[in-house]
Amino acid sequence: MTRPIVIVPGREAPRRWLVTGAGGMLGTDLVALLKAEPAAQVTALTRAELDVTDASAVAAAVAGHDIVVNAAAWTDVDGAETHEAQATAVNGGGVSSLASACAATGARLLTVSTDYVFDGKGEAPYGEYAATDPINAYGRSKLVGERAVLAVLPETGYVVRTAWLYGAHGPNFVRTMLRLAGERETLDVVDDQIGQPTWTGALAGQLIALAQASQAPAGIYHGTASGQTSWFGLARAAFEEAGLDPERVRPTTSDKFVRPAERPKYSVLGHDRWAEAGLPELGDWRGMLAASGVATAGQVG
Repeated sequence: MTRPIVIVPGREAPRRWLVTGAGGMLGTDLVALLKAEPAAQVTALTRAELDVTDASAVAAAVAGHDIVVNAAAWTDVDGAETHEAQATAVNGGGVSSLASACAATGARLLTVSTDYVFDGKGEAPYGEYAATDPINAYGRSKLVGERAVLAVLPETGYVVRTAWLYGAHGPNFVRTMLRLAGERETLDVVDDQIGQPTWTGALAGQLIALAQASQAPAGIYHGTASGQTSWFGLARAAFEEAGLDPERVRPTTSDKFVRPAERPKYSVLGHDRWAEAGLPELGDWRGMLAASGVATAGQVG
């Protein structure tokens, strides 16, 4: 199932789109949706085709486009702990170059950020204007990019924070759990990290709808599914969707899986600003998982 592109009344759909990071899990879904829209002219550039840390290459790529959707990112959270400068060059400097190029041409920029800009110590959903306080290098690198967009493009820059992404076109938690189901009788999965599993297909549709919304104010939006669960809950739901026994998934705690980068314990985001854009927020995570089809045995490699 694919989320349809929403054409918002009162605005002709932008015709010239640039998608960076087009070979990734989210980028692939973005390009597929845009190419299905007759009015869209799409330039899709993978990481190999556009290095966002090269400011001159970024300027040349942005020229001639109305909308830039940035899905390029350093996504190795643990690797960022020992390579923070490199992660920041992509997630911070690269986004800054995109913002400057868009400012020069008048293009809108939508860039994808993360729940990791928060410390994860909250007990209620983080609003779009909540104070940021990243607890790892990856979160710090993404925050640099956010600030650049908001400073350089106060009227035409959009930061869409997301989290816990899964999809059909890349490695992710859901596919990993189902692969491991074929190798192990039981799986121990952490139950003390809470978030909002989000399908890249649904997020791609939401990003496109935001880009086309005539009255959408610039700034920060939260592009995550509604509701919440733990990694343990997501794993059990994936087993259920795949027709496997969810009792094979057992709860455990984060201290049993020590990793280089600290993870936020609570990553639930609020979605109030979608109403300002005249758009509905994304649906519940459980229904989204079922609709995505990602957790079916035939789609798991």
